[in-house]
Amino acid sequence: QLQASGGGLVQAGGSLRVSCAASGRTFITYTVAWFRQAPGKEREFVAASNRAGYPYYSNSVKGRFTISRDNAKNTVDLQMNSLNFEDTAVYYCAADHRTTYSVYESEYAYWGPGTQVTVSS
Repeated sequence: QLQASGGGLVQAGGSLRVSCAASGRTFITYTVAWFRQAPGKEREFVAASNRAGYPYYSNSVKGRFTISRDNAKNTVDLQMNSLNFEDTAVYYCAADHRTTYSVYESEYAYWGPGTQVTVSS
């Protein structure tokens, strides 16, 4: 089971950190990704950390967001800096045993319920 936390309200230009925790699973054997879904839009890929811990980012967040995993704590965090209004969305963490990342949500077997991130202008 995955659980995302850390969402909230932040002003444009600010920072927020969301965290994905796993219960009953060991993240070390999973590629873990973050997706987001803004109101009226489809869910989109944000970032991923493959089983080796290598990060991948969508072009829209590259340079602003950082994904990191702590295998000892069994968590994968997403540090979000320089947030803007377009980053407002529900953020979901997803995991799969795949070796490398995918931008397609259908490639991830396990999902958490999501956490709301709202950026005010």
